[in-house]
Amino acid sequence: MNKKRKSFIVGSIIILIFIYFIVTYNSLVKKEENVKFQWNEVQNNYQRRLDLIPNLVNIVEGSATYEKSTLEQVIEARSKAMSVNASNEISLDSYKMQTKAQNELATSANLLLVNVEKYPDLKSTNAFAGLQVQLEGTERRIKVARKDFNDAIAEYNNSVRSFPTKIIATIFGFKPMEGFEATSGAQNTIEIKF
Repeated sequence: MNKKRKSFIVGSIIILIFIYFIVTYNSLVKKEENVKFQWNEVQNNYQRRLDLIPNLVNIVEGSATYEKSTLEQVIEARSKAMSVNASNEISLDSYKMQTKAQNELATSANLLLVNVEKYPDLKSTNAFAGLQVQLEGTERRIKVARKDFNDAIAEYNNSVRSFPTKIIATIFGFKPMEGFEATSGAQNTIEIKF
């Protein structure tokens, strides 16, 4: 009976360890999927910005005459931002490429809006005013989406790096991830001015 009891205890411990492995693995998968979901939200908001810019350009182009180079700069920045596709790969390099292209687009759009300030008739049109509100909202959404993405990465990384979860993460190949970081000059945020 003593031998049966030891076998039962050892078997119970093995079963508990096995259950712990399963629960921990599933938790890591869930957190990794949340990181991917949050990255897709960032991409959604970038796409929203890309979709709004041509409408803004068309309204401004149709309603006012201003520097042609400004319009060309916005169109070029949008084209460049559209060519950067980082949605399938979650890595620091893809973030940097995407962020650089999106920052150039935001800067160009900002320059366009600053030039529009010289045209009070254009500023007062309903279509332009509506697009200004949409762009402002989009910039806020991008900020929130980036924050949520970084929060998801922090939660994931805390799990991957914590003991004893780190052992299971290493066994199954879960590695820490990097999120958005402040770039040099980040204190001078890119902001669309209205």
